[in-house]
Amino acid sequence: MNYDLAIMALEGLARAPLTLRIDNGSVIIEGPQASFKELARLCLLIGGGQVSDDSFELQPGVHVTSGSPMLRLRAR
Repeated sequence: MNYDLAIMALEGLARAPLTLRIDNGSVIIEGPQASFKELARLCLLIGGGQVSDDSFELQPGVHVTSGSPMLRLRAR
């Protein structure tokens, strides 16, 4: 079921991608509120140790806008 939650979150980001950019040394993430909800869901899944893989890659043109760098969320 947690795998399903992760897939649903990634599909949500594919429908409404975030924009990532660097401005004066700061990483700025912009997007609709629904996309932040999906990003938070992925972070909670990783933080709770509820997924077998310890990372997610948000790919340009899919989960983030095409001009954005790839974003990797990974637990240590």
